Amino acid sequence: MIRLDRFLCEAGAGTRSDVKKLIKGGRVTVNGAVVKNADEKVGESAVICLDGKALSLTGLVYYLLHKPAGVVTATRDAHEKTVLDLMKEAPGKDLFPVGRLDKDTEGLLLITNDGDLAHRLLSPKKHVDKTYLVRTRRPVTAQMCRQLAEGVDIGDEKPTLPAKVKPVPGSLEELLLTIQEGRFHQVKRMLMAVENEVVYLKRLSMGPLWLEDSLKKGCFRPLTEEEKKKLGISDTPAAGRC
Repeated sequence: MIRLDRFLCEAGAGTRSDVKKLIKGGRVTVNGAVVKNADEKVGESAVICLDGKALSLTGLVYYLLHKPAGVVTATRDAHEKTVLDLMKEAPGKDLFPVGRLDKDTEGLLLITNDGDLAHRLLSPKKHVDKTYLVRTRRPVTAQMCRQLAEGVDIGDEKPTLPAKVKPVPGSLEELLLTIQEGRFHQVKRMLMAVENEVVYLKRLSMGPLWLEDSLKKGCFRPLTEEEKKKLGISDTPAAGRC
């Protein structure tokens, strides 16, 4: 047996305060009957619905997190603060980050419990675009841009795939770099290969997902219906924070 409000939280319907409002508002039914008591105990065989839609503890959830620097991309760490430490109020079970950003790297990070989606986005065969704002130690020359666009030797068996390179107007030390791989420290190693150095790195996009300016560092939100549609996933209720 499990409390109704806890069930709703773990099914991805919202935070504890969110689901209490849903229950009080008469939007939740248990075996066809409206239940307004958040403390109600429900069994494993109970059919629990929110606005007529059945919920399950295996529900999939999807969040876009604005990762700040100083936080490690991991589910747990004995010594460092992790991205999941920023997601403690996020409804859903077994959350994990899709891919990784270095501790000193900021920007877009997808958090979910959908292993199939993670595989699709991270598979080398899919060539998913990832765009970064890169700030460098020295001015970025036209020759550096050409080299990055063609692919460079970063010490692996194969050179990097061709990248899209766009200088940032008004800055000699910034560029937008779009790559389709996820090799270890790839962007930093690519800039080293053209005799430059990354001093600041922020991921702006992954596939169809883009990080908006309004989402502050350390905050997260559920994916929009349009974003989920572009990723080929169905509607899943969730609640953001910040």
